[in-house]
Amino acid sequence: MYRLNSEQKKIIDRASTLADESLAPHASRVDSESTFPTEGIRALGDAGFLGLNVPEEYGGMGQGPRVACAVLDEISQRCASTGMIYMMHLCGIACYNAKSKTTAKYLEAAAKGDHLSTLAWSERGSRSHFWAPVSRAERVNGQIHITADKSFVTSAGIAAGYVVSTGWADGTAPTESMLYLVLAEDAGLNVSGSWDAHGMRGNASAPMKLERVSIPSDRALSDEGKGFDTMLGVVLPWFQLGNAAISVGIAEAAVQATTKHLTASRFEHLGSTLSELPNLRARLARMRIETDRGRAHLVSVIDSVEEPSDATQLLVLEAKAAASETAMAVTEIGMRACGGAAFGRRVAVERQFRDARASGIMAPTTDVAHEFIGRALCGMELF
Repeated sequence: MYRLNSEQKKIIDRASTLADESLAPHASRVDSESTFPTEGIRALGDAGFLGLNVPEEYGGMGQGPRVACAVLDEISQRCASTGMIYMMHLCGIACYNAKSKTTAKYLEAAAKGDHLSTLAWSERGSRSHFWAPVSRAERVNGQIHITADKSFVTSAGIAAGYVVSTGWADGTAPTESMLYLVLAEDAGLNVSGSWDAHGMRGNASAPMKLERVSIPSDRALSDEGKGFDTMLGVVLPWFQLGNAAISVGIAEAAVQATTKHLTASRFEHLGSTLSELPNLRARLARMRIETDRGRAHLVSVIDSVEEPSDATQLLVLEAKAAASETAMAVTEIGMRACGGAAFGRRVAVERQFRDARASGIMAPTTDVAHEFIGRALCGMELF
């Protein structure tokens, strides 16, 4: 469905093979132990995939959202936690690209597999309204000082670079913000809690505190007071489409796991398989239809982003919410189709059921997305 050219297909084939060999074997342990998928991220880095959207001039592949979504789809079919980590990295790199003159060495490091990025936006004070940080940067002797209480940071304590949002020193409105690059070695940056979640258990999405973190002013990743504009114009398409691709990948994995269970599990006393029950075949058919529908919607959004029209903003707003609802519906059907085997965690659809629920509560939540979409349809300002 992604309509890739021959070179792009080669990238996806490499990603698929890597996911089979380096992600899938560890996925169950990553989930059960709530541990960061170090082996998988290292494999992605060694294969150059941390440079997927790094421009070629800095050693990367120079790919856009279409290929990124296809890669995320493949990765998330094997391990959704790895998919989320990777998606946040791509979002961070998108910010680096916007200021490539000052981030060149980090782009080059990412292309070599030596730099994992992420976003640090949500704050305790503004909760899921990530676009309105309550923290505020200070200028002190030419340096920028940041004190903030971040509530969810994917790859917390593991990433090398954090795209941190904070209020602009001269700002008065919540959306007058800044984005800065904070490095793991900067003093005052600390993980302030643990991650033990219902789903996506391996992405280390823990809280972090920044306590008077001092960085040079040239680490700004947005123009003065324009962090909000960078969030919407640079990061939002990658974030929305990437999240949607993860959800579609989870749904696809549930279809495959359910198909395997229904065709392999037998009624020994009847000499038949579960797939011979019409009601279970019907459930599987619904899963297939909904997954195909979800992927088709995602591709329609990618098309619109590549060739913008009046509908593009609305479609981008829809992407994450639509795919999230698809994944939740498909995995719910899968749980019912696989019955006790799923409830007893003997088939992977149970993990996919839990992972699917993460996107709906990840800011912007599905409820917030529906509000944005409704306001847009009614001709109202979104913020």
